[in-house]
Amino acid sequence: MVIFERQSDLKSHLESIVTAKTTVGFVPTMGALHAGHLSLIEQSLTDNDITVMSIFVNPTQFNNPDDLKKYPRTLEKDVEKIKTVSDAVIIYAPTVDDIYNGKTESESFNFDGLENQMEGRHRPGHFDGVGTIVKRLFEIVKPTNSYFGEKDFQQLQIVKKLVSKYQIPVRIIGRPIFREPNGLAMSSRNERLTPEEKQKAAVIFSTLQHAKKMFGTKSVNEVAKYVDKLFQKQKDFKLEYFEIADESTLLPIIRKSKNKKYRAFIAVFVNDIRLIDTISFN
Repeated sequence: MVIFERQSDLKSHLESIVTAKTTVGFVPTMGALHAGHLSLIEQSLTDNDITVMSIFVNPTQFNNPDDLKKYPRTLEKDVEKIKTVSDAVIIYAPTVDDIYNGKTESESFNFDGLENQMEGRHRPGHFDGVGTIVKRLFEIVKPTNSYFGEKDFQQLQIVKKLVSKYQIPVRIIGRPIFREPNGLAMSSRNERLTPEEKQKAAVIFSTLQHAKKMFGTKSVNEVAKYVDKLFQKQKDFKLEYFEIADESTLLPIIRKSKNKKYRAFIAVFVNDIRLIDTISFN
């Protein structure tokens, strides 16, 4: 296994092994890896000749400095987990200066409104940071295929829009959410939960499942009221948002249509730890 901290070294290495016929798979992460991340590696190894994984906590996508400070950084553990899948993965674990060249600022992006919903509305500047780091990583790695988990479904749609608008020659592949045995969506932030909090957080997915059943016979407003009331009764939880949106535009729906795909999105604070989840309603 090869680990690079500098993009110049990674580029040189890739140039020495990549030919016109070589396919390169890329898995961008912020570390604190779990089974969902490892499944992305496995898929990339299946699909491509070479697999690169980045491990980098990107400061420009955090609008909360305290969240950035507390975000888990577990590089040594991450490397050991990757080894359980394959020794052939190339790891890029850069410093902030290596990525941003001493100027830690986001570019400004227009994602045709996708950035204004849900996460973008509650985390100003977040998707400018996401767009900045993903675009730079794509420029460094030059992947054939890149893999993202569907838990961050809004991010997945925005990355697809980024690739389309900037004509970046990479195929974006979304992969299913991995869940804990109790249904909680696997997330790097789960490492900050106590065992008791992790068990209680099962209510997030069970609520989404019940909301999906309600959606078949109830109005959007009735489903939203059910979710809001449920979390008002959970003393350790604070609902930030619950949204039922069109999968393609991410706009909240007013009336249901048989010809569209809908998805529910939720963000919940468990004490001070912010968790998100999503579920298809089709």
